[in-house]
Amino acid sequence: MELPSPPPEPLVEFIAARFKVLSEPMRIRILDRLRDGERSVGELVEELGTSQQNISRHLATMHRDGVLGRRREGNRVVYWIADPAVLELCEHVCASFQRHVDELQRVVNA
Repeated sequence: MELPSPPPEPLVEFIAARFKVLSEPMRIRILDRLRDGERSVGELVEELGTSQQNISRHLATMHRDGVLGRRREGNRVVYWIADPAVLELCEHVCASFQRHVDELQRVVNA
C-alpha cells in the first residue's frame, strides 16, 4: 500500500500512535515473547523478570491501541498479538539496523 501524499491527518495520527506504542523497550520484549504464542500476565512477569504492575501497564497500552488481543480464563488474563503487522515492522527495523551495521563494518575494514 502506498501512502497518499500528503497523508490524511487521521492516518498520520495512527502511524504516530503505532510508533509510540513500539517505542518502549519492554513492549518489544513482550512482543518477542508473544511471537511464539499466547501468554498470561503471570507468565510474562516470570519470563521478563519484572513486576506485574509494569507488565500490566504495557499490556493495557498495547491492547488499547489494537496491537494485542486478550481474554480472561478464570483468574488469568491471556494476551496474544492481534496485529501481526507490528512484527513485520520490527523485522523491517532490524533488517535496516543490520544493513547499517554491515555498512559500518565495511567502512572500518576498508
